[in-house]
Amino acid sequence: MSSPKSPQPVKLIASILTGEHDLIDKVCEKLTSRFGLIDFISDALPFNFTDYYEKEIGKALFRYLISFKKLISPDLLPSIKLYANEIEEIFLRQEGTRRVNIDPGYIALHHLILATCKSFSHRPCLRDGVYADMTLIFQDKTFSPLPWTFPDYRSDELISLLNKIRDMYYRQLKNR
Repeated sequence: MSSPKSPQPVKLIASILTGEHDLIDKVCEKLTSRFGLIDFISDALPFNFTDYYEKEIGKALFRYLISFKKLISPDLLPSIKLYANEIEEIFLRQEGTRRVNIDPGYIALHHLILATCKSFSHRPCLRDGVYADMTLIFQDKTFSPLPWTFPDYRSDELISLLNKIRDMYYRQLKNR
């Protein structure tokens, strides 16, 4: 019989999608007030993989990928997603459409998990209507997509950045 153990801490990340460059600092300020210092922020990455967000957020979107210095327990992910949704609401346009999309998740040694409020066959419910999306697995020294992985998370550029963040996380674990 196996006995439950506390999970290994994980590296909190967030993908911030917007068309307004001046919004990034404000969003990061809200996130750091709750989760502490950011230890990685990517350059603005063009987001041209889908037009899914175009009607609500706008055209010419870009993504920033960030990670936080402080490691977290993976069971905090639902609360983090709900807080990310609160931040999105703070920055709504007057007519109620979003200006920013924040997708939090975490990097563990063996996978990348994103939080979502959308149910699907490969997304188990964690709690409070928040689901875990196993987006990538780590094998053969790199992150690898799964059949349901979105095209942007399959891109070499994003996988390279996530591998870099995973390396930072690995060093943090070794130095604990």
